[in-house]
This record gives sequence, C-alpha cells and structure tokens, in this order.
Amino acid sequence: MLDSLPPIRVVDGLAACGLVYVISKLLAKRPVAPLPPGPKRLPLLGNLLDMPTQQEWLTFAEWGKKYGDIASISLFGQEFFIVSSAQVAIEMLEKKSAIYSDRPVMEMGGELVGWKHTLVLLPYGDRFRSYRKMFHQVIGTNAAMANFHPVEEAETHRFLKLLLERPKEFANHIRVMAGGIILRISHGYTIQEKNDPFVTLADEATEQFSMSTAPGGFLVNLVPPLKHIPGWFPGAGFQKIAKEWRVTLHNMVEGPHRFVKDQMAAGTAEPSFTSNLLESKDLTAEEEFNIKWSAASLYSGGSDTTVSTLHAFFLAMSLFPEVQKKAQAELDSVIGNGRLPSMDDRSQLPYCNAVASEALRWHCVTPTAVPHRVMEDNIFNGYFIPKGSLIMPNIWFMLHDPRVYPNPSEFIPERFLGPNPQPDPRQACFGFGRRICPGRVLADTSVFLGVASILAVFDISKAKDDNGNIIEPPLGQTNGTISHPNPFPCEIKPRSQAAVELISAPARQL
Repeated sequence: MLDSLPPIRVVDGLAACGLVYVISKLLAKRPVAPLPPGPKRLPLLGNLLDMPTQQEWLTFAEWGKKYGDIASISLFGQEFFIVSSAQVAIEMLEKKSAIYSDRPVMEMGGELVGWKHTLVLLPYGDRFRSYRKMFHQVIGTNAAMANFHPVEEAETHRFLKLLLERPKEFANHIRVMAGGIILRISHGYTIQEKNDPFVTLADEATEQFSMSTAPGGFLVNLVPPLKHIPGWFPGAGFQKIAKEWRVTLHNMVEGPHRFVKDQMAAGTAEPSFTSNLLESKDLTAEEEFNIKWSAASLYSGGSDTTVSTLHAFFLAMSLFPEVQKKAQAELDSVIGNGRLPSMDDRSQLPYCNAVASEALRWHCVTPTAVPHRVMEDNIFNGYFIPKGSLIMPNIWFMLHDPRVYPNPSEFIPERFLGPNPQPDPRQACFGFGRRICPGRVLADTSVFLGVASILAVFDISKAKDDNGNIIEPPLGQTNGTISHPNPFPCEIKPRSQAAVELISAPARQL
C-alpha cells in the first residue's frame, strides 16, 4: 500500500507551491481605498465555498442585488469583481480599456488544453492587436460583411431545405448552417450536409472550451499550482481530460489550415480569410502561425452566437405565438410570398429586427463572458481595483435586469420599438471594450437573416405527443462559458404550398 502513495517530495512540493501562492496574494500591498462589498471571506480560502459549480450567473445576480453593481470575492487571494450593470461595465471596460483589456491565464482551457493561442484568451499585446486588425478588415464592419451577404443567404436557403426535409433535427441544422457560413469565410471550405468533419470538430472543440473556461468548471482555474499535479495523483483527472481535449483543438486548427494550403498548391483555392493572407510572399513561421490561429479563432468562435441564439429563437416562437404572427404579417406585407428575405430588406422590417434583438437579449449566449484582467492598480467609483484582479461582467443579469428590461423572462420585441426603446442588447451581449467580440457583425447578420427567413416560410409551435397532447418545452440553459438552451422539441411546418415551392427552388450558386 505504501508503494502506491505519491513520493513525499511531490506532496511537499505541491504544498509549498500552494502556500507560496496564497501568502504572496495575502501579503500584497495594503489597498489605498476599500474593495467593493461582497460575501464574507474565510482565511486563506476566501470565498471558495461560496462559489457555485454551475450556472454561476444566477448566484452572481443575487450578489449583485445584495452588494451592488460591483461585488468582490476572493479565491486563495485572487481578487474577482463581478459587474452587474452594463453602464458600469462600459465605464470600466470601455472608457478605461487601456488597463482593463488583458486576459487571465486560464490554466485548464488556456494552458493545459491550448486555447491560449486563440484571440479569446490572448494576452493584450502585439499579437492580439494583429489578430483584431485582420478580423476587422474581413468581417469587422457592415461594409466588409456586405461582401459575404450572398454566402449567408445561400447557406440560409440550404438550411431551410434541411428544415423542410427533417424538421425534428432543427438544432443540428442550425449548426450546419452556421458552420457552413463561417467555414466559407475563414477557409473557403464548402461543408457536407451530413456529418461534416470540420463542423463536428468545431462543435466538439467549442463545447470543450466552454467547459474548460467556466468559472466553476475546474478547480485548477482557481488554484493554478494544481496544474503541477501529475496525472496519476488522486483527483488529477483533469490532466487526462486536458490531454484529450488538446488533441481535439489541434485537429480543429490544423485540418482546415492544411485544406487551404493543399487547395492553393493545386490552384483551386477559393478566396477566404486564410488564402488571402497566405498569398503573401516569404511568410515567416510566426506569421503563418498567427494566420492559422486567427483563422481558427474566427472558425471556432464565429458561429457561437448564431447557433445558440437561433436555437433559443425556436423555443421563443413556440412559447410566444403572437410574436410569430406579428413578424409574419410584416414579412408578408414587405416581402410577399414570391421570394425569400435578404439583407437588403432589413431596413424595411423593423419588427423582425426587433425580434432578432429580443432573441439576443432573451437567451444570453455567454452569461459571464471571459474575465478581463486588470493591468495596473486603479480607483474606480471610490473602490480599489488592484492590478491582476479579474473582472467578470454578468451579462446574463445585465440583459435580465428588471430595472432595465421590465418582465425580462417575457419575449417582447416591442421593447425595442417606439419613441422610448429599451437599451439595445448588442451593447452588452457581445462583450465590452477592446475585448468585444470581433465577429459581432457577422453574428448579428446571421441572426437577423435566420429569423426573417425562418418566419417567412415556417410556422413554429409546441410539439405534441402521440395522443395529441401538447408537450411543454423545458426551460433553462446549459452550463459553461458558452451556454445553449436545454434540449426541447417543437413542431415546424411550412406555412403554405407556396412556401414549400419557394424553399425547394434551386439555391443560388456562388
């Protein structure tokens, strides 16, 4: 039995490492102003026992109500500040972005799995600015995105065909559509309609990213010295998980990049984010590395909002049929039944646009976002925010704060119409400051086009069982940095024979 115990030097080393980490945090210089209020802290542990292990945004919301728009907690000496107000987040993360734009080292997702090379976890610096510059040129503005409207419209039409053929598989069809759009843009790759390997890889990898970076997901994210525990040590199962997830990420990054290089060598590559950048002469290894990982950032992150938001949109339409009818009446008046909506119609469809806005608010895709790391000591609103602190915007609460959005659990597009509209959820749902989602224009375009196209040709309602009884869909959403609605059934039927013919018409060839 003694042979199975870890060597004393390993245990002593881990204990010493952990002790040094905690003491260094506790001996930090005395603050010049008070920290924001928060739950009572225990010696050494801080608020470790208060931390939720799932759907942390709900607990954070309660803390926000109790302690104010900025609440503070500590975990082994690491300061966390939870921001529950979009206005405070703007004042802090945008107006003071020069010192609030770094990222923490995420031990599980960033270091052990390898996501530290993607834009979302890159430290603030030259490589980060290079990635964002490339993104801005390709998809960062409405004018730039207009070049890809034909791609979006063609992939959306293909989605409608799949929905007509196999409506019960709507959740998978959404992923295929989103993957089809983003892979055409990032790598010039046309996906297979069933079981596309690159779409499958992206789905697996982003799900693993979501779990590996969630605040309550892995203890090693909160106690970094744990990363030194060997895989055979009891309780170190996260090491095996990280090794498996690292393989998924590697394949997701390398596969599409190799596809583009092979196509370029054969002279058959389509224009794309990657091929355009690889055409430069005499690329250094570092430059190609940046192209490969920035494209992977676009490919893995570009579809998150679209997939999750449109999935929730189907749920909302089954729960709020009166919204569906109003949107369809507007579509019938503006579009008629002889064609599908396009992005050129957006300005003439204010109610449909409000439906898309409400879909972004009603279901929050990134409930607590990815933390910002403070780069220097700062006094904010009379509170001391020390260097190295982590700022966690509770975006879910910002979009469900009844002071801002009355009846937040209701799906009410009208809240964004009229002379006194409520705040645009896009001001919060895509993040803040220099860490705002660089694919937000693409996501916003995809959500609007999806909403308008689906409602133009389909009716969505609650599913029924074999006896004709209505099945009430379950509510709630999944855990993780990226959150989806819990699985639910719904009934999807074409609105008319004319709609069937419109869907079945040949898709536009690009």
